[in-house]
Amino acid sequence: MADNTGLQFTVSIGSLAAGTFAVVDFELTEALNRPFSLTLNLASPQPGIDFGAVLDQPCELKVWYNGALQRSVSGIVSRFAQGETGFRRTRYQAQVRPALWRTGLRTNARIFQAKKPDAIITALLGEAGITDFAFALRHDHPAREYCVQYRESDLEFITRLAAEEGMYFFHEFEDGTHRVVFADDAGAVAKGEPLFFNLANQGLAEGAYVRRFSYAEAVSTAGVELKDYSFKTPAYGLSHKKMSGELAHQGEQYEHYDYPGRYKADPNGKAFAGYRLDALRAGAVTGTGESNCAGLRPGRSFVLSEHPNPQLNIAWQTVSVTHTGSQPQALEEEGGGAPTTFSNRFEVVKAGTTWRAAMPTKPMVDGPQIATVTGPAGEEIYCDKYGRIKVQFPWDRYGTQNDQSSCWVRVSQGWAGGQYGMVAIPRIGHEVVVSFL
Repeated sequence: MADNTGLQFTVSIGSLAAGTFAVVDFELTEALNRPFSLTLNLASPQPGIDFGAVLDQPCELKVWYNGALQRSVSGIVSRFAQGETGFRRTRYQAQVRPALWRTGLRTNARIFQAKKPDAIITALLGEAGITDFAFALRHDHPAREYCVQYRESDLEFITRLAAEEGMYFFHEFEDGTHRVVFADDAGAVAKGEPLFFNLANQGLAEGAYVRRFSYAEAVSTAGVELKDYSFKTPAYGLSHKKMSGELAHQGEQYEHYDYPGRYKADPNGKAFAGYRLDALRAGAVTGTGESNCAGLRPGRSFVLSEHPNPQLNIAWQTVSVTHTGSQPQALEEEGGGAPTTFSNRFEVVKAGTTWRAAMPTKPMVDGPQIATVTGPAGEEIYCDKYGRIKVQFPWDRYGTQNDQSSCWVRVSQGWAGGQYGMVAIPRIGHEVVVSFL
């Protein structure tokens, strides 16, 4: 527990006794769709802290003011370092990341079939031992017939899959724990405390405030058109367009066209076009500023008041924020009487805007690959009514070498056309060459 006077920072790590570390300063960076990063510079009277009692252990930073808790951040210690030793104190540095960060340490190559995106993400989080997560989804996300994680870390795959589906994530903190929340609409953003614009340079005792605020608009993509193809309906162009409704200050000619849109049905194409447009226009209308509000975080909104420009006194949602705090008194012989300070820099968008992440680059298969034809046990030929087969790729880590090894794969024939042609179905066990078109 902190003292009842002024601003103060405290930290606890693993099972180490309270007071083992004092916070000298810290920097916390939080952003939508990115694991947060907390760097703590610490001081301790113990010159030989056991690294095993710190690394990969839970850590919680608390920000207090006059004995009241203003903010807590919890995670796991991903890096720990010992620095200089003084007369009474030894310097240490700890880097703290969320449990989600651990998924970036495992790379895989695997195939998911007939699963919804949130079910795929749930499976990956479960394999990483992450149980504290939630989905705040307002839109339908149909099951994917075939979804491949190809030479990506679990975190890269989760981030890419979420972006393709118009999802983003942020973290919530409570009672020494943290939860990752996946959302797909601005309606999932919780309301935070209101902030006034501080023209008079008032102190912390006057409450949470914004000391600087800048507003910007940028010319951005005006519309999106996505197109795809299905061999079942070759004459039907799976094309979907979406235009922005906020083009008062720019032209409409800036169109983003892409093929393939990576969908097989019109409802998916319509949704994907909207998601892509939101992502491309994420920087069209933004605000940046500085404040003293420790509660400012992604996944929360605030209402700005008392700004000289009344058009800016509206609700904003936080996209990213970097908090910094300094507590020089933690270094008894070096403190110099400097005060404890806290501030942050933030980026926001309008609260009603659904922010979406830019589409990460999808891994590409390098040229044709070999595969083995698969099917049910005891069968020689296994195909559907279109002559498609199933295969096992050698890189598929969890492939079962049966009729569930892949989706249906079309077979190229030597001669084919309307009312003529030939069909040669590869047998189970045959090696085939698969090209990715």
